Formats: sequence, structure tokens, C-alpha cells
Amino acid sequence: MSKSNLAIRTVIFSILGNAVLAGVKFLSGIFGNSFALIADGIESTVDIFSSFLVLLGLKYAERPADENHPYGHGKAEPLITFLVVAFLIISAFTIAWQSIKNIQTPHELPSPWTLIVLGGIIIWKEISYQVVINRSKKLKSSSLKAEAWHHRADAITSIAAFIGISIAIFGGEGFEVADDYAALLACGFILYNCYGIFRPALGEVMDENNFTELTKEIRKISLKVEGIEGTEKCFIRKAGMTYHVDLHAHVRGDLTVTEGHEIAHKLKDTLRREIPQLGHVLIHIEPT
Repeated sequence: MSKSNLAIRTVIFSILGNAVLAGVKFLSGIFGNSFALIADGIESTVDIFSSFLVLLGLKYAERPADENHPYGHGKAEPLITFLVVAFLIISAFTIAWQSIKNIQTPHELPSPWTLIVLGGIIIWKEISYQVVINRSKKLKSSSLKAEAWHHRADAITSIAAFIGISIAIFGGEGFEVADDYAALLACGFILYNCYGIFRPALGEVMDENNFTELTKEIRKISLKVEGIEGTEKCFIRKAGMTYHVDLHAHVRGDLTVTEGHEIAHKLKDTLRREIPQLGHVLIHIEPT
């Protein structure tokens, strides 16, 4: 299975899971008198829409290079990540606003059975996080990382809701707002995670060259190619799930232009064969 197809299947997994959980949370929150669960449902609903954005971004990013986009369309992926972060921020402030309103308005205690529902949600969301984050690491996908953190943020809000409802139930009269304070606390966690998602995507758009391990691997493989005596500059840019490389390689100074050209092609072919996630590889020959 190709990397793009695996990424798309991962997002579809998220969409289906969030659709089911959103319905469970809304119904449990309404009938169980818990705004923390309703807030959780709001976040899951937002997650569905943001997951569709990720899906569209991945589909667009896999389009082949063309005359106007010689390096492909991979930059669409971090741009979609920005939209996902915006959705998370909007959902956090929406939940916070409603929580503050509920704190100011007396209401009944949540039903004890909502704790059972939340326990199941927390377990499922953590499983979903682990599945998606592992796929994001495997595919080097910033948008899948954002998708994974949606699941982790959802698990955090559910844990906060679980704590708030527990305090409200066991504290009894006078502790009804613990449920709403829990939802408010969860908003802080969501906003904190937004930065963790946003920062790597921004670095990708700005072409930050911070791929230390990949650089080491490129240099190591290069030295195995016959004719290459060393490497100098190595610039790497990430676009979606692909890395574009500019590499300066040392060869003997007494070689002909044709011989240097052949060695450069051999190095390029070797790097792309040994490291499949590489896209464009530009080799600049330096005489020693």
C-alpha cells in the first residue's frame, strides 16, 4: 500500500470513530445532564470537519509535480494543518464560553452512569491516538500528527470531564459546577496542544533545515558510493511526506566533467533507492 493511501485510510478511521463518539457524547450529555460530555461532543463534531480537511489536503498533496509545481503539491499538507489548528482553537473557545455561562447558571447534578460512558471514550480515544501518531511517525506526516493530537485532546477533555463529574456526583449539592470547570480546564489543554501541532507545520512551510538524523543517513550512504570522497553542505526541505535534498559531494579533482556527472547520477539514484521518502535530489560536485 502506498504512503498516501495508508494516510488516507488512517484519516477515514478517525472520521468514522469521531462520528460514532460525537453521537454517543451528545446523547449521554443531554440525558445524563453533563455539559462536559456535550462539550466533548462539540469537539468531536469539529474533529469530523477538520478530518475532512486533512483528507482533502492529503489527496491534493499527492498530486504529481507539474510545470507550475516542480516540487509537487506536498506543501498543501502543513497548510491544512493550520486550518485544523484553527478548528481546535475555535472549539476550545466555544466550549469555554458555554462553560462560563453554565457556571453562572444553577443546574442539576450529572448522572452517575455518564462516568461509565466517559471511561469507554477515554480508552478508545487513547487507542486512536496511538494508532494515528504511529502512522504519522511512519509516514512523516504533519497533518496526521495534527489528526493524532485531535484524539489526544479529546482524551484529555474526557478525562477532565470524568474528574469533574466525579467531584460533582460525590460532592453532591453545591458541586454541580465541577462538571463545567472540568470542561473549562480541558480548553486550556487543547490550546496548549495547538502550539505543539502548529509549530512543526510552520517550520515545514518555512523550510527549516532541522533533519539531523536524515542528514546523517544521507552522508553515510553517500560515502558508500564509488567515487564520492566526502560530503559538504546538505540542505533538506520537507513537503508533505517527501524530503527534497541539495547535497554538495566531493570527488577527485582530476576527473573529467563526464565522470563527475556520472558519479553525481549514481549518488542521486543510490540515495533515492536507499531512502524512499526522498523526492528531488540535487547533487553539486566539489573537486578535492
